[in-house]
Amino acid sequence: MTSRDVVLGRLRAALATGDAAPVEVPRDYRHTGTLDLDQLVERLTDYRAHVHRVAEAAVAETIAGILPTGGTVVVPPGLPPSWLPSTVTALPDDGLDNARIAAADAVVTAAALAIAQTGTVVLDGSPDQGRRVLSLLPDRHICVVRADQVVATVPEAVARLTPHRPLTWISGPSATSDIELIRVEGVHGPRQMHVILLP
Repeated sequence: MTSRDVVLGRLRAALATGDAAPVEVPRDYRHTGTLDLDQLVERLTDYRAHVHRVAEAAVAETIAGILPTGGTVVVPPGLPPSWLPSTVTALPDDGLDNARIAAADAVVTAAALAIAQTGTVVLDGSPDQGRRVLSLLPDRHICVVRADQVVATVPEAVARLTPHRPLTWISGPSATSDIELIRVEGVHGPRQMHVILLP
């Protein structure tokens, strides 16, 4: 008798009685953790994202240092104008077509939250984050995250997010590996991810 026969035999026996009650799923796993911003930075860096810890007054200057002078930046409609340097041209997303979005040097968005334990930034389509396509087509994604938006664990993030919103979970730049584990970046999203972490 094989292991397969044993498993299938147990299933048949359980189904034959017809009186098996549903099993209660244990939900006593850890929901919260100790918040550590350094852990978020470490995880993001491990995923090859660039992290800039600056004050909000230095956001525009930081973005200017990331982008070429005269570059174009796609911005969602609710992004604070003070975050954009005068050295770039802003393309507000008022229904931009995919070709114009992809041709931009970068997209600048805010975030719904970030998860320290996993190094994940979550966007939810709010006005300062824009449509999902904005974070997928440009070669660079610059995302501004406030320290009070960072949670320690995934369960804390899920509890804080609104489930019917279009959620995009991002852990570093887009990357994939082939069978030989050769990493290729930019296959299905930006090749560069910059996270500006505000206090």
